[in-house]
Amino acid sequence: MAASLNSRHVSAMIKQGFIPDQPFTFSPSRTFPSPPPSTSFPSPQSHPQTLFQIMSHHHDRDSKLSVENRRKMQDRLSKLLEEPPFGGDVKLTVIARDGFRVSMDVHKSVLAEKSRFFAEKLRGENGISHSVEISDCDDVEVYVEAVVLMYCEDLKRRFRLIAEGVSKILTLLKVSAAIMFDLGVSSCIEYLEAIPWTEDEQKDIIAQLGDLQLHDSSSEILLRVSSDPSTTARANDIFTTLISGVLQAKDEKARREMKELLSRLFKEAPSNNNSRLDVSKDTLYHLCHRCINSLVLCLSEATGTEERPDRGALMSEITREADNIQWIVGILIGKKMGDEFVKIWADQRELARLHSKVPIIYRHEISRITAQLCIGIGRGHILVPKEIRFSLLSTWLEALYEDFGWMRRASRTIDTKLVEDGLSQTILTLPLLQQQAVLLNWFDRFLNKGDDCPNIQKAFEIWWRRAFIRHYSTEPDNSHLQITL
Repeated sequence: MAASLNSRHVSAMIKQGFIPDQPFTFSPSRTFPSPPPSTSFPSPQSHPQTLFQIMSHHHDRDSKLSVENRRKMQDRLSKLLEEPPFGGDVKLTVIARDGFRVSMDVHKSVLAEKSRFFAEKLRGENGISHSVEISDCDDVEVYVEAVVLMYCEDLKRRFRLIAEGVSKILTLLKVSAAIMFDLGVSSCIEYLEAIPWTEDEQKDIIAQLGDLQLHDSSSEILLRVSSDPSTTARANDIFTTLISGVLQAKDEKARREMKELLSRLFKEAPSNNNSRLDVSKDTLYHLCHRCINSLVLCLSEATGTEERPDRGALMSEITREADNIQWIVGILIGKKMGDEFVKIWADQRELARLHSKVPIIYRHEISRITAQLCIGIGRGHILVPKEIRFSLLSTWLEALYEDFGWMRRASRTIDTKLVEDGLSQTILTLPLLQQQAVLLNWFDRFLNKGDDCPNIQKAFEIWWRRAFIRHYSTEPDNSHLQITL
């Protein structure tokens, strides 16, 4: 960004007859009549040659401008200075940090009319020529362009012809605000409001408007990124509609894409936790209950004695509802809201009973919900009492064992090592006698099923050491206690 006219610059604007060594200087010179201001661009041939000097006497070894870049900038500046009818009673010089400078003769009447800053500094000195220097600029070209814009009658058309990116317009906005060029500020705001932004540009725009504190001028442009409370208060209703739409989607490819999109958006870290609007916990659990009820109904119909012509569609619906539950549970766990669902799932004994009667090819997605919860518990993302953890395994561990082989072969998205680690950690959070009961049962099953059973040997080893090698007494050892008075 270009350097703005800060307090140091402003304080350097001096009275007639005194020129201190400061970034901005005004010096009176000979008296001559002030020419009338111009507000339009005549052709370059219709006015005298512009007074334009570019001097590079102060060589800066640290300058990042190469010779080629300097030449290109000089060319752009030459074209800029050919446009307005310069040749007035104020010699304006803009100086870069590295000493590069541009000088131009401009009209006091134009500066005073278009810039409240210059109007204040040049007030009451008609017929006197001034010399003005603006020093320590990051972008000389933008300062010159701001002065050129003061001579332009149709700024809207001018901005359309410029067709510059957001970064250039923000720099021009900053300079215009610094010299109180109100028409330039409003034109920059109007242009920014009309063009599209990238997300990075959006951050720059919001930051710049915040720094400049252009509250009245920027209110329209900020409507693109903010809304009034009456709209945001209904955010949860919008989220509910979106999630419900995904759960009921008819096109499977679109459904998968929107699941991934919403999951990614829900995971994004908020910029302000205190003011964040999000899908509510109650909404997510309401949808979970709805999906579970639908799953129970599908399993009841699938296990009924009556032969159904739409059995294939019914089985697909079972897979779909299980997948829906997995998705919502994933959102709950990501938001640290998954604790209550563990108890809800542990209490689904009727669902577990029906599950055992459905062919594995259709039911294994249900066991992935249990695996998902074990992974969450094993990672410490779900915190529930030991009674609920044991109830979860009591209800669903047998089903997970039965479906594991099919899960491993049929699903490309499941990480069996992650499931085994999560199950191991969940078992090891139980009291030792419950660990023993679960792991001895697993030992027999693994010997008969092999790879079709989760391999939790590591958990078995840890239990063994806890039970038979490293004994921890629950009674306090007071034999070495000493009390000193």
